[in-house]
Order: sequence, then C-alpha cells, then structure tokens
Amino acid sequence: MAPFLRDGRSMLLAYDQGLEHGPSSDFNDRNIDPAFVMDLAVKGGFNGVVFQKGIAEKFYDGKVPLIVKVNGKSGLVKGDPVSRQVCSVDYAVSLGAKGIGYTIYLGSEREAEMFAEFGKIQEEAHQRNLPAIAWVYPRGAGVTNDTSKEIVAYAARTALELGADAAKIKYTGDSESFSWAVKAAAGIKVFMSGGPKTKTDEEFLKQVKGAVDAGATGLAVGRNVWQHQDPLAMANYLKKVIFEKKPIEAVISA
Repeated sequence: MAPFLRDGRSMLLAYDQGLEHGPSSDFNDRNIDPAFVMDLAVKGGFNGVVFQKGIAEKFYDGKVPLIVKVNGKSGLVKGDPVSRQVCSVDYAVSLGAKGIGYTIYLGSEREAEMFAEFGKIQEEAHQRNLPAIAWVYPRGAGVTNDTSKEIVAYAARTALELGADAAKIKYTGDSESFSWAVKAAAGIKVFMSGGPKTKTDEEFLKQVKGAVDAGATGLAVGRNVWQHQDPLAMANYLKKVIFEKKPIEAVISA
C-alpha cells in the first residue's frame, strides 16, 4: 500500500461508478468528463485515483498513483449481484496501475464466484508486488442492514481472510461501532467508502472523522468530492481531517 500512503494515512479519489451506476444518476456536465476528475485528483492532492480500464487507457496521466478496478457490472440486472473480472492484472500493470481493486458482494448467492476470482487476482497482484484492495459490500436476502456493526465487521474480516491488503467498506454511523470493523480487519488497511452525496459538508466530514478516529487508514471517495460545487475545497477539508486531524468546526470555519 506504500504508493497510496502519506504518514500512514490515505485519501483516494474513486471514479469507477460510471459502469455500475450509469451516467445519469451520478454525473453532471462537468464531472461526466474523466479529464476533469483526473485533473481534480492531481490538484486536490489525492494519494491515488481509481479507474476502470477504459478510463485509465484514455485519461490517466501518471501524476497520481493508479488503482485499476478489474471487475464490474451494470446497474440494470436485477437479483443478487455478481461482478466479474473485466481486466487482467497484466493489462492493469501495462496501464500504470500501482494497485488492483475488486468488488465483492458479500451475502450474494453468487459470492463464491467472486471469492474464487478475487483469490486468483490477489495472487497475481502479489506476484507483481501490487496491493490488492477489496471493495466488500454486503448484499442479498440475508443482509437486512448493510451498515450494522456486525455486517460491516464481517465485510472487513472477509477482505482479510481472502488476502486483501486493504478493505473498502461502508461506515457504520459512529466511531465506536466502526472501530470493531477495524479490529476485525486485523491490520490490513481500512478505507471508508465515500457513499452517496450527503446533504451537508459537515455531515460527510463527521463521518470521515469518525472513521479515522476509529482507526481507518482513510477514505476512498467519489461523489462527495466530484459532485461538490467546489471539489477542491472539499478535498482541502478532507486533507485537514485525515492528515492534520483537525476538528470539523476548525475545518469548515477556516
């Protein structure tokens, strides 16, 4: 995880949502352009940027460490989700990847397919000295609350058990319960998933601070930055919370 860390913490800019969510729900006239997001990753001082291979091929400029998301699905298919490999580790490396990302839908009836596929990808990544990062999102009939303390900790533990170097997981809603997920990860890096756009900056920053206070390495954020009316201002807020450990009130009033 070394390329993505600064003083043991990290802030990643995720822009892999276009495949799964489509262009209508997340994008506006500005952020639909991948070049805008690539520029934001550089100017915003992010420690890494997450792209699917098509975006990486055409827009990655080498100025920020790259994580290539090597699996994906659309948002049109109904039923229990499965996200399968769409990019090889070798090809990701040829695009400049310094890390490999893969989504697992824990609790899906098809989770075994993703477990097996990630197992092979993790081994290939490690053979090339690249970290393998698992996005672990609980889904399916057996999951009634995907942000409960127990379920989020299960997601973190799954990443550990499958050999991931980092887990990207949802926030439980408070620092105390999220700390259990960090403990379940047993030393691998934990990134809070940025999630949907919040109503206020303060609401989102409180979530980030809660995760970091609980022991998270940092944040993998998308919409709450590149949907923001002033993305660079939000990036600056996040840096102050994650790296400088400043209180929310001081960050927003600065």
